[in-house]
Amino acid sequence: MKLIKATGENIPLIQDLARRSWKNAYSEILSEEQMEYMLSEMYSEQEIDRQLQNPNYHYYLIEDETKGSYEGFIGYEHNYEHETTKLHRIYLVPESKGKGFGKEALLFLNEKVSENGNKRIILNVNKYNAARNFYESQGYKVYGEGVFDIGNGFVMDDFLMEFLIH
Repeated sequence: MKLIKATGENIPLIQDLARRSWKNAYSEILSEEQMEYMLSEMYSEQEIDRQLQNPNYHYYLIEDETKGSYEGFIGYEHNYEHETTKLHRIYLVPESKGKGFGKEALLFLNEKVSENGNKRIILNVNKYNAARNFYESQGYKVYGEGVFDIGNGFVMDDFLMEFLIH
């Protein structure tokens, strides 16, 4: 596995990977309408470009070197809060789950967070998303929950999780 820093040229690839992974991760949790709304808002070309312009926001593509294919991506933001990096997104296409890519991507994130001097990683995970179990297996703990109005009559009902860098 290799992580490759994404650029504006990779926006269509990020959009495709997001769509493929979301269909699998959220089809039984969110309505089709909410999924489409969130994808169009969170993964529009303008939104991803805006994030890429932020010096604290980083996207990396997850490449399977043996297959020569992109299997997912990770997006995070240093200094989101004091000494805290927020993992905004980590998604893998369905066929690459269970192969260690997610675990390796989180280890990579831990290194990047340490290099930046942050001491904590936070994330939101849908309360009904099995990814919570994955995060817990990697040392993340639930520290709260929240319901967030995302517009258009939709909400995100999430657990708030954290990982402390030692």
